Amino acid sequence: MSGSRVTSQSVRYRERLWVPWWWWPLGLGVATLIAKEVNMGVRTLPPWLPYAVLGAVAAGVLLWLGRTEVRVIADGSAVEVWAGQAHLPASVVRRSAEIPRTAKSAALGRQLDPAAYVLHRPWVGPLVLLVLDDPDDPTPYWLISARHPERVLSALRS
Repeated sequence: MSGSRVTSQSVRYRERLWVPWWWWPLGLGVATLIAKEVNMGVRTLPPWLPYAVLGAVAAGVLLWLGRTEVRVIADGSAVEVWAGQAHLPASVVRRSAEIPRTAKSAALGRQLDPAAYVLHRPWVGPLVLLVLDDPDDPTPYWLISARHPERVLSALRS
């Protein structure tokens, strides 16, 4: 078995930060409205074409907006937090906390350190705060959007 590696990775927590369900009818409604305008202005197109193209574009944009994932993965005794494409070993997390929706604007506003890593999705209420203790990393902390921050913190600590 050369070239292959057997790992004992287990996903402790996984959450995809999808857009809210009500964005879908809104997005498809806007696409329908624009398609109707195109049909009224360009009579040489087949009538179904603007609806198909703009409906697919709207669906693609909504899926693209909800592509981000937050994960906590354990590989043996090592635990890592993944936020989008960035990952962080739990061994460098000194403190962690949940930032409720009510404190979100302060955490992302006047209290935000410009060197912090932020994965923010406006449609997700609470945040997870991970304060780092890594002398090799200039990032003081991570702020990550999560619908269930208590589950992220529990998976990180267990």
